[in-house]
Amino acid sequence: MSRMSAAPLTPALPARAARPDHPLAVAGVELAADAAGALYWPEHELLAVADLHLEKGSSFARRGVLLPPYDTAATLVRLAMLIARYAPRVVVALGDSFHDGGGPARLADTDRATLKGLQRGRDWIWITGNHDPEPAEGIGGRFLASFTQGGLTFRHEPAENATAEIAGHLHPVARVVRRGRAVSRRCFAADGARVVMPAFGAYAGGLNVRHRAFARLFSTLSFTAHMLGERRVYAVAAKHCRAD
Repeated sequence: MSRMSAAPLTPALPARAARPDHPLAVAGVELAADAAGALYWPEHELLAVADLHLEKGSSFARRGVLLPPYDTAATLVRLAMLIARYAPRVVVALGDSFHDGGGPARLADTDRATLKGLQRGRDWIWITGNHDPEPAEGIGGRFLASFTQGGLTFRHEPAENATAEIAGHLHPVARVVRRGRAVSRRCFAADGARVVMPAFGAYAGGLNVRHRAFARLFSTLSFTAHMLGERRVYAVAAKHCRAD
């Protein structure tokens, strides 16, 4: 998976008119796609994030690849901002919340305390992923293979021919050209029947939405890349996204 540019898209509206949330309908359900890379469902006061990949830095360090060990703290700070913004009753983390099975044990005491504070007073659901398939001890919440609420199913890996699905795993990134400059941003990939969410983790990479993995999932290019800008989300037809 490739690294993503930090360059924002050029806003189509003045900054004062920008909104951090963007309407996104899935199987007739109205959700809000936040520019931070989360989905909020007002009807059920539910906030969903995908692919946090906490403790990725410490995982790489164990293999001799040194990265700044601040990814978990940075990711939790961004998550705390979203929780403060929406005050959700339910938080769903869509798998690969930790970069490996030993991640929970490597959490710094401060990060563990932050996580417990975020969980206080709300239902916290950890969906198991391919990086963290087993329930972990000492991090709170409950562990499920998938979660269904109000007709929508939340899972880690997108299922073939599924509808009414919110998934992660693929780390979608869209690449477009604006004013002669190529810009890559994390995005939601959606076609009205399902959504593949962007990776939320500070060190998570990305996969171009023109990759064959998305072609197999959506069958055609008739889906939309909802790209994350600095202050808002930008909807771009997948067929207008660059493959290179």
